[in-house]
Amino acid sequence: MSIASDTVQYLRDNALVITTAESCTAGKIVTLLSEVEGSGELIECGYVVYSPQAKERLLHVSPQTIKTFNLTSVEVAREMATGALRDSTANAAVATTGILGPDDVDGIPAGTICFAWAFQSDDDCHVFSREHRFFGGRCHVQAEATEYALQWLPHFHCRARACKKVKAS
Repeated sequence: MSIASDTVQYLRDNALVITTAESCTAGKIVTLLSEVEGSGELIECGYVVYSPQAKERLLHVSPQTIKTFNLTSVEVAREMATGALRDSTANAAVATTGILGPDDVDGIPAGTICFAWAFQSDDDCHVFSREHRFFGGRCHVQAEATEYALQWLPHFHCRARACKKVKAS
């Protein structure tokens, strides 16, 4: 099975509906998922937001977060993920922001991608983030980042469920 098929099955098995907030992956995460038959019932929406203004307006990313940490930061990715969930019926979100290359930007190496995964349950939202550097051309980095975002979704969902169980104890 492909990563997209595995992810769609995971979403189905765990009653998850996903939204994405993508900058550098440019909608490829939601596109990859949508190519799997039956995935439409598990995808709420996908945001493609490149500019700081779009991140602020559509996903409620704080201008101060962008100013303090830069567009390529886990802090911005986290706010993108929670912003995508805010006005959504989804209970899972994946966000990406980064630099595909070929050049470094503001001292951040090309291929640096920041990810966030957020899971909404009842009144709790659990958010996880990670930065990873990929190597290769723009298209290769974009494809690798898309798959990476999906590969880690089950791991962080399990961590979110574990957090919920600890709170209930």
